[in-house]
Amino acid sequence: MGVRVGSFFLNLPYALLTALAWGLIAFVVGRIVQRHATVDVFWGAGFLVVYVESLFVSHQLSGSSTSPWWHDGTWARSLVLVAVATWSLRLSIHLAVRQRGSREDSRYVTIMEGAQGRNETGYALRMIYGLQGLLVWFVSIPLQWIAFSDSFDGLVVVGLALVAVGIYFEAVGDEQLRRFVKDPANAGTTMNRGLWRYTRHPNYFGDAVVWCGFYVIALSCPSGVLTILSPLTMIWLLTSLSGKPMLERKLSSTRQGYGAYVARTSSFIPRPPKRPTTERF
Repeated sequence: MGVRVGSFFLNLPYALLTALAWGLIAFVVGRIVQRHATVDVFWGAGFLVVYVESLFVSHQLSGSSTSPWWHDGTWARSLVLVAVATWSLRLSIHLAVRQRGSREDSRYVTIMEGAQGRNETGYALRMIYGLQGLLVWFVSIPLQWIAFSDSFDGLVVVGLALVAVGIYFEAVGDEQLRRFVKDPANAGTTMNRGLWRYTRHPNYFGDAVVWCGFYVIALSCPSGVLTILSPLTMIWLLTSLSGKPMLERKLSSTRQGYGAYVARTSSFIPRPPKRPTTERF
């Protein structure tokens, strides 16, 4: 009982090919709708695709492919499947609805400026779709580890609770922002209500908590600690690269009162907002 390490490593290239193939499908859809931002819709669902692929290969290599699918450890893997599906499909559906009828995202306009006269199709395949496929594969390694584990301990419950908290922050934050943006009276102003009063990025914070939860579930498996680089990579993406920094640069020039909002509101981890300072004479 434990993690079938040999089978896990055997599956790594298949999981990578699955993630890259998913990225290629995103590329085809992006070409059809003429918008690279469509790849964001495929981001969340990509983790579900890779996890399902890993579960399938795990079952085929378990030596008991003719036995019921709920044999050793399957109760935990099944709960994780529900959690991954809930998180990933909610995110993908939310982004698909939000992008409907919209123009290209400024992030991808900036990325494509790097083509500088080179073949734009090849550049987009490498720098947008291929890179995203690679990231889906690497970040999902805790899920792949879980797929090949036959034993779990009580940390599964802790991890699933963290995933639920993360999904709450993402879902509620996204819905609060959707309602705010939908109101014409809020055009050009800064969202500072609900969860957004306590953190400038409740959805990104929720995303980070979700992946910490999946990592904790991986910790419930033997040697799961070895997958630590995957959640750290996700947190780095959210806080230091493509998430928070790029969005805040955009909002600082397009949203009225954003500077004051930044001054009093936590950048990531929720906390009560700072009180406005008063000058003494």
